[in-house]
Amino acid sequence: MLTILGFVMIATFLALIMMKKMSPLAALVLIPALFCVLVGQGAHLGDYVIKGIGDLAPTAAMLMFAIIYFGVMIDVGLFDPVVRGILRFCKADPVRVVVGTALLAAIVSLDGDGSTTFMITVSALYPLYKRLKMSLVVMTGVAATANGVMNTLPWGGPTARAATALKLDAGDIFVPMIPALAVGLVAVFALAYVLGRRERKRLGVLTLGDIATVTEAVEEKETEQVLVGAGAGAKGGAPAAARPATGGSAAPGADGSVQDLDLQGLDPRRPTLRPKLYWFNAALTVALLTLLILQTLPIPVLFLLGAALALTVNFPHMKDQKARIAAHAENVLNVSGMVFAAAVFTGVLTGTGMVEHMARWLVSNIPDTLGPHMGLVTGVLSIPLTYFMSNDGFYFGIVPILAEAGAAHGVAPIEIARASLVGQALHMSSPLVPAVYVLVGMAKVEFGDHTRFTVKWAALTSLVVLGASLLFGIV
Repeated sequence: MLTILGFVMIATFLALIMMKKMSPLAALVLIPALFCVLVGQGAHLGDYVIKGIGDLAPTAAMLMFAIIYFGVMIDVGLFDPVVRGILRFCKADPVRVVVGTALLAAIVSLDGDGSTTFMITVSALYPLYKRLKMSLVVMTGVAATANGVMNTLPWGGPTARAATALKLDAGDIFVPMIPALAVGLVAVFALAYVLGRRERKRLGVLTLGDIATVTEAVEEKETEQVLVGAGAGAKGGAPAAARPATGGSAAPGADGSVQDLDLQGLDPRRPTLRPKLYWFNAALTVALLTLLILQTLPIPVLFLLGAALALTVNFPHMKDQKARIAAHAENVLNVSGMVFAAAVFTGVLTGTGMVEHMARWLVSNIPDTLGPHMGLVTGVLSIPLTYFMSNDGFYFGIVPILAEAGAAHGVAPIEIARASLVGQALHMSSPLVPAVYVLVGMAKVEFGDHTRFTVKWAALTSLVVLGASLLFGIV
């Protein structure tokens, strides 16, 4: 009964958010609460939720202070050279823009933290996607899939979990998987190229020079209107409205008109820039990421210290610090709220025993004839299971069971561990991954839209990784 209800709860949640009948936050809270009552454990709901919140509180704290830290770094101009470099590479060609998205996400993913990757990628590319009228779900889908493949790095989480759960060395798991993961990354770039071609066909190619020409013409026209309006005002006429000082620039609309877009993140004149502190901020960020990779301190503590130091040095006046925190408060609240809402979902799934029953049902229904091929079975199961479950639940709850079943048929635990990494490309778009809410929140994309677009491509990428693993004899 718990097995059926577990699957029904997950299906109900996904159906409601993809059909936009409920917001993700409301669905993450209300659906598991309802099913907790249905299984007759409503009296324990509070305990399950508190346990779930306790488990995810460090993640919420990490995301809160990471958003503030990287928000400050964006404000002071640390990533402006990256933005300019990407713009030069992309040349306003949708194909180059989407491929650049995959490249940037893959490079930044080397730090092993999804939220960092998404914050930097979106902050760099969101203005360009808006300027060219490109689909934002293409950006979120490509970034999430690229990060998912790179998430298998030993310091990224899944590999370390698999090593811990099966008492293996993380290097022994990861190094042989490199060829298959490289093929997966190539598949992401191929996907980016295909999606870019689709966007180019829909939009055409508009060079940055064309945009600049249009922008200059519009600004000249607006200046003339302001001058004429001022003259009319002196004669008793109504003055023309002044152009908002947002630092934005103009771009052609779909119908050939010109629309102002909020490109404040690229404004080279914004008052928050700190060019004299550029190398300090760069050194601070490199040091922070180095300590993060070396795991010198817990990640939440690193970002807490980094955010405090960045605010103090770049904005020594209390009023300016409050203004920067307030500027990023919406993102902080949205993401942390989603994390704590997800804690209800995971808390109920785990506390009621649904996860355990679902896992054992899946393993018990594996035919005996597939026993010698448990590596393949594990790889296939990792795709849906890492989407519907947290990495902790999958690697510590299910992988050991799969390893036991494999051992009974002569399959080594190391093979099971490698196969368990296959589904990470899809995992990074799971509603149970806090970082995905950073991605869709900063990109201003509905989570349901992101899910509908990304799941098929991410699942296909995972299958490519699995196929390459079989081809190379890794699994």
